[in-house]
Amino acid sequence: MMAVPPEDRTRFPGLGTDPQSVRRRVEALERLMERMFVIPGINRPVGLDVILDLVPIAGSTAAAALGAYMTWEARNIGMSKWQISRMAGNVGVDWLLGLIPWVGAIPDLFFRSNTRNLRIIKRHLDKHHASTATIDAKAAPSQPGQGPPDSRKLGPGT
Repeated sequence: MMAVPPEDRTRFPGLGTDPQSVRRRVEALERLMERMFVIPGINRPVGLDVILDLVPIAGSTAAAALGAYMTWEARNIGMSKWQISRMAGNVGVDWLLGLIPWVGAIPDLFFRSNTRNLRIIKRHLDKHHASTATIDAKAAPSQPGQGPPDSRKLGPGT
């Protein structure tokens, strides 16, 4: 098979190979697979991974294929073979647990391979591509009496 030169390849809009685009894609995939919605009552986030595990064999295999895509993205940004093998191991363990009909969805609530793999990818990107780093912070709600002092309440000479 003949190789296609890079300038002749079809480019898909929004599918950049730069580290920032990869970060956005793997974060979106992890959110879809592990934290799509929260189960009321137990307040545990679940995603497509748990839902697919309810379908014997085919569902677990489909979830593993999506997890393998995340590993493929890691290879494309130049992660080490050790990191990629750890990620493949996470996907493999998740796939094996999911092969157990019906019961395989329960361990998936606790062993979140896509979240683990996202953490490995983020660590690599933060170290080797610092410009892609994002700050995950939430604003703390202000408490009454905790804000800046009101100048009208201060006495004379203060």
